[in-house]
Amino acid sequence: MNLLRFFVQNHTQVLELTGEHLWLVGWSTVFAMLIGIPLGILIAHRTQLGRPVLATANIIQTIPALALFGFLLPVPWLGDRAERLAILALTLYALLPIIRNTYDGIRGVDAAVVEAGRGMGLTESQLLFQVELPLALSVIISGVRIAVVISVGLATIAAAIGAGGLGEFIFRGLAMVDNRVILAGAIPAAILALLADFGMGWIEKRLRPR
Repeated sequence: MNLLRFFVQNHTQVLELTGEHLWLVGWSTVFAMLIGIPLGILIAHRTQLGRPVLATANIIQTIPALALFGFLLPVPWLGDRAERLAILALTLYALLPIIRNTYDGIRGVDAAVVEAGRGMGLTESQLLFQVELPLALSVIISGVRIAVVISVGLATIAAAIGAGGLGEFIFRGLAMVDNRVILAGAIPAAILALLADFGMGWIEKRLRPR
């Protein structure tokens, strides 16, 4: 009851911080897709680049979030705005599943289908956009799904550098030793992650080749 009363009394701030959280996750996911999908396509066709690209994305994934924020703070222009820094960090964390799934999706296309396309006179770009990407799309969306869920969780840590989001409640609650305030940030963040997982999962199934 105390938690419910807190939500009712602070619903405006909860909605505001939820909006900030979605803004951080949304932009970082868009940037990660714009970088990760082309990289995944590139290494699927230039396999010699696969190992260094995936290794770099793996290394980024292993860096603790607060440490990565600390590394990026001195960077000119980025460190001036916490939101920019948070979006860049979340983008870097979201790259690995998108790159890897794009690579796996393209490489998983049946070679016989690709050869049939070549036999019909399709160019390499036509093969990519008319054959490979449509067949790999559900696998790519699966990578985006993982990236979004990761970003929703990590975006709570962005509050530590003043980037806003639902982490504001979590850090405030920890400082006050108040479970209500902690849960006011943790519960909406968990719901967002579940909704993102369910929604992207539904899209993935709809795009799966029949």
